[in-house]
Amino acid sequence: MGKAGRFVCIFTPYVLTIAALICLIIVGLGSTDNGTDSIRDLYFFRADLRDLNASAPVQDSVSDVLNDLNVSVDDGDIGAALDEVQKYFNIPDFYNIGLFGYCQGNVTSNDNYKVQNCSHPEAQFWFNPIEIWNLQRLGLENALPDDLQDALNVYKNVSKWMSIAYIIAFAATALELLLGITAIFSRWGSCVTTLIAIAAFLFTAAASATSTAMFAVIAGVFNDKVKPYGIEGGMGRNIYAATWIATAFSLAAALFWAISSCCCSGRSPYNHRHGRNRGGITAEKAPYTYEPVGDYPSPQPPFHGGAPAYQAPNRTTSYEPYRHV
Repeated sequence: MGKAGRFVCIFTPYVLTIAALICLIIVGLGSTDNGTDSIRDLYFFRADLRDLNASAPVQDSVSDVLNDLNVSVDDGDIGAALDEVQKYFNIPDFYNIGLFGYCQGNVTSNDNYKVQNCSHPEAQFWFNPIEIWNLQRLGLENALPDDLQDALNVYKNVSKWMSIAYIIAFAATALELLLGITAIFSRWGSCVTTLIAIAAFLFTAAASATSTAMFAVIAGVFNDKVKPYGIEGGMGRNIYAATWIATAFSLAAALFWAISSCCCSGRSPYNHRHGRNRGGITAEKAPYTYEPVGDYPSPQPPFHGGAPAYQAPNRTTSYEPYRHV
């Protein structure tokens, strides 16, 4: 009964740990080339460029577009500049940004975002629009507004911490599963597992909060500065649901691991510390037994005159009286 009760006690936190690990895996696979279509459509941030061409007619001419992009064109080289602008405009309709990579694709006629290809997973990944959108090759490194450039610099630095936090959270959760097996046999195993579970929860919560706050700031700056050029930014839903569900599962698992370290001992109730009453056998006194009464004085006769009271001598025989219990 002891080991069976212990197993039932840790079943709940073990299942919660597995659920948290699955959610973290989903977050890591989002917007990479290693998942299904639904996984590849998971993203923290989406840059929607499908209306990019629609903003060009608002300008008076192509030269105005080039001036807004801070591009200098030499006299007589307008043809080469137009070719470069066409190459700049000929980019996918959207980019989905994930934890370790990004996906790109086009929007179909029925407003369906169809992912075409994704980048390979990369540790400490960050989305660099100057490189990915070929702005550097076009000589448009300074085309981005200063506020957006500052936000991207913050994103570049914070994304490294965010990636490390997710990796540590994943490793701690996996270690939590392994140590959870030892918790079946003792409370000490639960104590160690609880410490790892607390670390896993802290890093999962920190990574979730960092990704949510960081991309919310980027989305605000993105829409404020480059939306007039037909570029919109938006945050995903499913991947944030996955990361915060992982945080909730991780917290619940840590709490239940702590509870399992305080109760549901794996020791059998019949096994005592000093080995007393082994096997659950308790010696009881049988009825109608006799116990020695020891050396009791014999009854003394009534006192008559000055005769001394009689006192029975100590018994020296091998027999002694018993009393009925």
